[in-house]
Amino acid sequence: MKRSDGILLGLLLQCSSVAAFLSTTLMKTSPSPLLRSSFLSSRSQSLGLPQIAPARSLRASMDKLQMKDEQAPQTPQNSERVTVLGGGSFGLAMASILGKKKYPVKILVRTQDAMDSINIHHRSSTYLKDVTLPDSVTATCDKEEALKDATLIIHAVPVQYSRKFLKEMAPYVPKDCPVICTSKGIETGTLCLMQDILREELGDSRDYAFLSGPSFAREIAVGLATAVVVASQSDTLTNRAAEIFGCENFRVFTSKDVIGVEIGGAVKNVIAIAAGMCEGLGLGTNAVAGLVTRGCLEMQTLARAVGASPSTLMGLSGVGDTFGTCFGPLSRNRNLGIRLGQGEKLEDILSSSTEVAEGYATALSLVEFLLTKMPRSFRMDLKFPILFGVAEVLKGERSPREGMKDLMLMPIRTEIFDYSSTPRILFPKTVKKRSVRKVH
Repeated sequence: MKRSDGILLGLLLQCSSVAAFLSTTLMKTSPSPLLRSSFLSSRSQSLGLPQIAPARSLRASMDKLQMKDEQAPQTPQNSERVTVLGGGSFGLAMASILGKKKYPVKILVRTQDAMDSINIHHRSSTYLKDVTLPDSVTATCDKEEALKDATLIIHAVPVQYSRKFLKEMAPYVPKDCPVICTSKGIETGTLCLMQDILREELGDSRDYAFLSGPSFAREIAVGLATAVVVASQSDTLTNRAAEIFGCENFRVFTSKDVIGVEIGGAVKNVIAIAAGMCEGLGLGTNAVAGLVTRGCLEMQTLARAVGASPSTLMGLSGVGDTFGTCFGPLSRNRNLGIRLGQGEKLEDILSSSTEVAEGYATALSLVEFLLTKMPRSFRMDLKFPILFGVAEVLKGERSPREGMKDLMLMPIRTEIFDYSSTPRILFPKTVKKRSVRKVH
């Protein structure tokens, strides 16, 4: 080899080392693969090097990025596919929450018009008409299409229509897919709660949860702050529900007392009818407050009798939901009671409403439940005067004013008449012992 050739080879090796150093540094610091490629190409051309080294470096870098993306865990928005059964106000509200969190949501609706309205205009043509739904929310009329890839189902169909609806849906529901139920009430005829209906129609192979609390659909849909409770025997499902639904506008608490949460959600609607009648009669704030308080005691007494925890009824699904339904202007059951108190006929009220007031059917079912399912060691009408009184008004056996008058003339008794145990002192007073100095 000539000396000149050796010198040239040495220079080329040094240039290759410099190019490799620049290539490594740029790969680590430059945010753009295209920028890195163009820089390396220009440097290589100026040094008289072939273009293979930069292309290989770029290819290796892109392969690493692709492997990283493939190995990264899926985000919740990608892994969860939610189906909402029912395109009413509450179903839309649930879809709106999840859609804002970028979850893909399908709403099963009844009509082609309802489907087209949501898919084209992102609004319902019947319920919450002024609320715009997120782009990730779609609608369908096809049962199979709605459920074929669902990982979570939200049941938002009124109680009295749920059994027939679930019978039709059962063949399409994915195996083991959990269900979160938002319906509240007692089924007429069978006297079943929603937990019974769901298990009878969809089986026991899946987990069920029940969402309740002071939660008007419109307020949820427009993003006003709301707190609810989700009850299930499965901690996994309640925690999953809290994670999926939870956001700065929607707070989710968890519970295992399913029966307590269901009883609270059913009875509060009946109490709201009574509160509305009291308001419609113009009896004043004192009367409404007193009636609601005594109604909450009847709710708690019933819950204890069926094995629920009394503390559950002091939470969101009990007094919380009762206060919202009895005093909130958006309450359908309260408005039903107000119109009854003002003298309107029940048939006219029901026919003029597009949404279901669950308290009407629940009030009649509750009385039947108390008479047939509860022990008869005491007079039910004295133990549950408000629940019985509302049912009698709805059946036309007495007027709202007569019912309120009878409540005021009931026998005298202690305020809380169902003592389950003696009170337990949680914070007993402690007496500090004085230290006595010994005298030697």
